[in-house]
Amino acid sequence: MKRFFVTSGKRITRRELISLLALLVVIAVGVHARAPTKYLVYVGTYTDHGSKGIYVCKFDAATGRLGAPVLAAESLEPSFLAVTTDHRFLYASNEVETFNGQATGALSAFTVNARTGKLTLLNEVSSRGAGPAHIAVDRSGHYALVANYDGGSVAALRLMPNGKIGESTAFVQHKGSSVNHERQEAPHAHEVVMSPDNRFAIVVDLGIDEVLAYPFDAANGTLGAARIVKSEAGVGPRHVAFGADEKFVYVVNELSSTITAYSYDAQNGAMTSVQSISALPDGFKGTSTAAEIAVDPSGKFLYASNRGDDSIAVFAIDSAKGTLAPVQHISTQGKTPRNFAIEPTGMWLIAANQDSNSVVTFRIDKETGRLTASGQAVEVNSPSVVAFVRTDGSGQN
Repeated sequence: MKRFFVTSGKRITRRELISLLALLVVIAVGVHARAPTKYLVYVGTYTDHGSKGIYVCKFDAATGRLGAPVLAAESLEPSFLAVTTDHRFLYASNEVETFNGQATGALSAFTVNARTGKLTLLNEVSSRGAGPAHIAVDRSGHYALVANYDGGSVAALRLMPNGKIGESTAFVQHKGSSVNHERQEAPHAHEVVMSPDNRFAIVVDLGIDEVLAYPFDAANGTLGAARIVKSEAGVGPRHVAFGADEKFVYVVNELSSTITAYSYDAQNGAMTSVQSISALPDGFKGTSTAAEIAVDPSGKFLYASNRGDDSIAVFAIDSAKGTLAPVQHISTQGKTPRNFAIEPTGMWLIAANQDSNSVVTFRIDKETGRLTASGQAVEVNSPSVVAFVRTDGSGQN
């Protein structure tokens, strides 16, 4: 029996109706893809050189225009930022030595006003260690994890439904040292990154030359015994990024200005080195330390920043082997690029030049991975981190 449906007074078959609905979906997706994407770009800073805290700029991904920075919230040494996937809350690691009279850093929670970009402080708590250098939100949105650089420790804290930071659910104190007696006299946990499946917290410790994969219990916010990978002595692992397919992990080593590629076993967190490559251009003779690392959304390219050479290094990723091939080194148009962030659609990279007080935008060629300076830059005192918040209701950041 053939079924008919009526639309605008005309009978159509079931097959015709399905085709019509499919066409409407394609049109809707196309319209959304072409729509200009608006962001708030938050800039964390060091506040010992005239900055007052966290600043916000409006950013138009259609044109690359970066608006003038406005103070979003006063905060002491908010050197790293993390945003929840629903855009409602922003968290800062306050890289201080004491908090409430104790030898510990602090963490701050804020609500985000998507219209104005202003941040409203919810609460501040101890980071459970001195000098927190990095904060991350787990993929369930229920926990914040922090790497305490000066304290050499890692902690997890519960995030409440109202956005406030609650009690600590896990704490691990690292121990040891390494061969660089000035920088590696003690453990210095520098970053914690959640695996794509949220089963592991990957921690890099510059002070003891270790990459640690902690099993993470997302129901209780606890950390299990770590699987440890020893880096080459003296390289100083600083930051980490996952490849797009979860088969490879990339670690930028601060002291040696190198990048180590690891194969990654998602079942048990095991990592095996497959390559080590310099982040600096051939023939570089000066002093430089590596800082940030990121893989673009397509998974085809990797980016790393060099402080001293003051450049972004671009690499092509071999999707089968996980190895890197140099593509480009480009000036960041400033001094000491401590951090950069890639816009979520992969069209733009924004770099924070800490010692030239500048935040600079670059266009990304999606086919080659190469960067081109856009000519857009704003002045922010001692910028340390950049974080995107999407404001068009797409649920991505």
